[in-house]
Amino acid sequence: MVKLLRENVFVRGILTALRIWIGVEWIHASLTKIGSSVWTGSQAGIAVEGFLRSAVAQSTGTHPNVQAWYASFIRQFALPHARLFSYAVSFGELLVGVALVLGCFTTFAALMTLGMNMAYLLAGTTSTNPNMVIWEMFLLIGGFNAAYVGLDFFIIPRLRRFTTHFQPKGGSDSRHVGKVSA
Repeated sequence: MVKLLRENVFVRGILTALRIWIGVEWIHASLTKIGSSVWTGSQAGIAVEGFLRSAVAQSTGTHPNVQAWYASFIRQFALPHARLFSYAVSFGELLVGVALVLGCFTTFAALMTLGMNMAYLLAGTTSTNPNMVIWEMFLLIGGFNAAYVGLDFFIIPRLRRFTTHFQPKGGSDSRHVGKVSA
């Protein structure tokens, strides 16, 4: 299955379409926030604060939707910084959406979308998040095959060439393994 997702040309087309669709979904979600005064305007942080308070409210009872450790994180860190989270979520969604549509740093963008969806799930929401997690996992497993038709086709080979300049000298060269010096 992994080999199919990473190497098959037909699957490459499916992953490309999936990547673009997921990117458009994230862009759409971000644009509804960026244009809103309670997300990025004069009242920034109000929407996030409401969302977070709802999550904390779901952390009580016999079978809470939100785990105690996550509710504690929300109370102690996220709520005091609701305005910062408001901007981070709004523009973070836009950045990962654009990256996925363009196929630019696709694996990293897919990982970030997976992280955001997991944060939403941990906060007790479902919506489209479980489905998106599954589709984003396909992008992550597909690796470069999901990004082949995109800017990563040009970026990744250059990055690989650039990073080879930072390999350690001497030490881990396999040509010298087993040779005995006189």
